[in-house]
Amino acid sequence: MAGAQGAGRVAAAGVRPGKRLLELEREPEEPSLPAAPAPSLSDSEESVFSGLEDSGSDSSEEEDGASGDEQQGRMEKATGQQQAGTPSPRTQVESAPGEDEYAEDSSDEEDVRNTVGNVPLAWYEDFPHVGYDLDGRRIYRPVRTRDELDQFLDKMDNPDYWRTVQDRTTGHDVRLTDEQVALVRRLQKGQFGDVSFDPYEPAVDFFSGDLMIHPVTSRPADKRSFIPSLVEKEKVSRMVHAIKMGWIQPRRPRDPAPSFYDLWAQEDPDAVLGRHKMHVPAPKLALPGHAESYNPPPEYLPSEEERLAWAQQEPEERRLSFLPRQFPSLRAVPAYGRFIQERFERCLDLYLCPRQRKMRVNVDPDDLIPKLPRPRDLQPFPTCQALVYRGHSDLVRCLSVSPGGQWLASGSDDGSVRLWEVATARCVRTVPVGGVVRSVAWNPQPAVCLVAVAVDDAVLLLNPALGDRLVVGSTDQLLSAYTPPAEPAAQPARWLEASEEERRGGLRLRICHGKPVAQVAWHGRGDYMAVVLAAAGHTQVLIHQLSRRRSQSPFRRSHGQVQRVAFHPVRPFLLVASQRSVRLYHLLRQELTKKLLPNCKWVSSLAVHPAGDNVICGSYDSKLVWFDLDLSTKPYRVLRHHKKALRAVAFHPRYPLFASGSDDGSVIVCHGMVYNDLLQNPLLVPVKVLKGHVLTRDLGVLDVAFHPAQPWIFSAGADGTVRLFS
Repeated sequence: MAGAQGAGRVAAAGVRPGKRLLELEREPEEPSLPAAPAPSLSDSEESVFSGLEDSGSDSSEEEDGASGDEQQGRMEKATGQQQAGTPSPRTQVESAPGEDEYAEDSSDEEDVRNTVGNVPLAWYEDFPHVGYDLDGRRIYRPVRTRDELDQFLDKMDNPDYWRTVQDRTTGHDVRLTDEQVALVRRLQKGQFGDVSFDPYEPAVDFFSGDLMIHPVTSRPADKRSFIPSLVEKEKVSRMVHAIKMGWIQPRRPRDPAPSFYDLWAQEDPDAVLGRHKMHVPAPKLALPGHAESYNPPPEYLPSEEERLAWAQQEPEERRLSFLPRQFPSLRAVPAYGRFIQERFERCLDLYLCPRQRKMRVNVDPDDLIPKLPRPRDLQPFPTCQALVYRGHSDLVRCLSVSPGGQWLASGSDDGSVRLWEVATARCVRTVPVGGVVRSVAWNPQPAVCLVAVAVDDAVLLLNPALGDRLVVGSTDQLLSAYTPPAEPAAQPARWLEASEEERRGGLRLRICHGKPVAQVAWHGRGDYMAVVLAAAGHTQVLIHQLSRRRSQSPFRRSHGQVQRVAFHPVRPFLLVASQRSVRLYHLLRQELTKKLLPNCKWVSSLAVHPAGDNVICGSYDSKLVWFDLDLSTKPYRVLRHHKKALRAVAFHPRYPLFASGSDDGSVIVCHGMVYNDLLQNPLLVPVKVLKGHVLTRDLGVLDVAFHPAQPWIFSAGADGTVRLFS
């Protein structure tokens, strides 16, 4: 108990944070005192010698304040008497031999220096004193003006610095004795505070399981133990009455003979199963025939060829599960090897077979197939390969058709953009761009002859100078009419004019970005252009305005890696397809309108219906998802016609057709009729599978595009060719 009380006093004394107790472990141990039984002191008397108090509660570490000279002198005097080792008279009396140490009870005495009791010391934070002594005078905080340097010098000069702690109730430093230091170290090691306490002493079993000779008490038995209880008498009378009335049946010995259910017995029609209307009786075994006889007729005995044929057949295909054999007598018939297995299978048939007749719905299988129109009734659509555009030396990633349908632009990994004449498959012009062409988009405005090409981290605006010369000249005049502002604003992209040599090659403008460009998409009016950058962040999508040469980033944060973007053909909407979703943004209100969930692993392509109410997107897990924007954010139909990843999807601007290109080298053309009646669902019918591309590096069709006026489709393949199907 003395060790536990000393530990409580040490804990009550405020230790300077991070210094005192850590230094107790680092400081070499002082020679400990001899292990002699220390005299038992009361709490208040031991606190006089140790400099620690029991009263008070935890307070903050910033309780250092000013103290009076009188109190300081009293504390120094008490400390000096302690260090000198002069015991107090009370200690001498208690330590005198032959005296009873429990003659005087001093457990209720309070601290002689601070009598605040259980009042929290935090209440004295705003006062210069920390409590009151026995005479009612204030106990002031000591003045502490020492800085870190003084503390460091005190640590170096004072040999007892490591065993000095701060008393929170008085604010003074107290030196711990050897017994208190040993007590702190024992508690830090997880040991008991009392040195003489043995945690492993043998346990004393006070209660034994042996039979005792003498009773626990010699009190005679009560009289009520010999007289019957009235309550028990009433219970017994009730039980006797219940037995007479037949409410309680006496226990009868159980019949040891087991009871079995005969599966082969004739079922009673009055039974529960027999009364059921749809009950099916147990199946009966077929009666044995001549083949199962021990002496069958000769025509039932198999020949050698029939034996070999029977042995080669599967067990399920055999007409008989055994081969008929002939024996001279019934005694010569050996035991049947499959008897136990057949009995077991028979029991399973009787136990597991459905014993209730199921109502069968008579449905014509033809009624389950949806009534789809025949493909010949849905013409026109492309059916066969008409032309092959050869000239690229590497895979063709992208293509685009002019608004009039006379010219075709294709971009390849060989670092060039080729311009073709659609009707003759003749390469009219080749424009080297010096890098892999990721995307090509022809301006949809017929009065502008301009092609946007995405190469590395730039978008090139080319004037191919094809077609009407007036349109070509008006395009150059439109680009040259721009006047730069006096104070150019900061933009996420740089607009650069082409040099004279580049202008002779057809280049007019160069829009430089700091990140690789993955896709270019024009607005229907031809003045705005959306660009997808292959980089993380909120600047994945940029919108450029051609007439004013401005660039802006419409989004403040990113929702994943952007795969494709597309402008709505009618409304001011921008569709942004990420890996797992398609978001529809309102450009004027600058808000998210709708989020489409295609339920696929990775979206690869996106296309919008010319009417603007339906969207299709392809994915790398060979799915084509059709969305009805007026219906729901979930897919209206999921088509799984391809066997490999989809690379591109497209709508026809005039005919009710849409197509998809895949890595399996095929282009599937589908009929997609959208009705004006909102109550009628769109009609989706696959009509043709077009093949012609050769798989190269495990890649097939990389891009598809419809002719703007005819039911023709162009496809770009990894074999370096562009094919026209009409």
